[in-house]
Amino acid sequence: METAESKNPILKVDALRSYFYLRGGTLKAVDNVSFEVIPGELIGIVGESGCGKSVLAHSLMRLLKTPPAICSGRIEFDGKDLLKLSKNEMRKIRGSRISMIFQDSLVALNPVLKIGRQIAETILLHQNKTWAEAIKRSMELLEIMNIPNPEKRINQYIYQLSGGMRQRVMIAMGLSCQPDILLADEPTTALDVTTQAQILELIKEMNQQLGTAVILITHDLGIVAGYTQRVLVFYAGKIMETAPTRTIFKKPWHPYTIGLIGAVPRLTETDASELVNIPGAPPSLINLGEGCAYSSRCFKAEGICSKETPELREIERGHSVSCFFPNR
Repeated sequence: METAESKNPILKVDALRSYFYLRGGTLKAVDNVSFEVIPGELIGIVGESGCGKSVLAHSLMRLLKTPPAICSGRIEFDGKDLLKLSKNEMRKIRGSRISMIFQDSLVALNPVLKIGRQIAETILLHQNKTWAEAIKRSMELLEIMNIPNPEKRINQYIYQLSGGMRQRVMIAMGLSCQPDILLADEPTTALDVTTQAQILELIKEMNQQLGTAVILITHDLGIVAGYTQRVLVFYAGKIMETAPTRTIFKKPWHPYTIGLIGAVPRLTETDASELVNIPGAPPSLINLGEGCAYSSRCFKAEGICSKETPELREIERGHSVSCFFPNR
């Protein structure tokens, strides 16, 4: 029987760099990032706002405007380097084999087109379907997304839908061609807690039923703990730590990961202990300089930390950390 560990990666990201060359200097939004995604896996990318998570997702989809952005390295999907494909070749993959749920559905969806047309266009572009078949499939997807009266909703515009419904429409579009990989960039932003849970359960259900690999980008560690199998901790455009989700919460090694977990309130706490406060603020990614980007905020930092950049190295199976002095 084939296990997740025995499957070949469907996505291999190797030394990916997404730099923006600006008048004030070079902004290194994604800096030498490498990781793999297994078919059917649900991984989380977590970190503070501005650390490069969304730029990473846009890089994988090749949605960054170049220039000012320049991407280098390798993004291998199904044996092909996405960075070397032509625009037409990439269009055949984007939306069909790799899809994305954007952070703000109000901005991502077209306000002058009906919901049904927006979903159907994706199906028509990538599948051999007639318009009637595409519309029928659109209604089926809306029904799967638990949107009531799909035959009515396909003729409505986004301003006629609630935030939760718009987000469900985004998921329906993302899953319309049953992609191999789904990028979910903070899909529950600005939604109430109940709707958040419903959206996340839908994504998890699609992951399990269709075998779609999901990359869930968020700054909410509670979501990561409840829905992902593996975690990449992002900071200043780099991966600081990566491990199975249970391991990250049980035995974090990087001081930044320890700080993030310590800042999460726990309902089971019986004492009056205060939440952990990470001092300072994230650094500017323009002309970042040498050394570990977290050194100015780190309680373990020593002289070498401000002079040299630690490599991401595996300390135990499946658990890697970028730190000279990990908290073993």
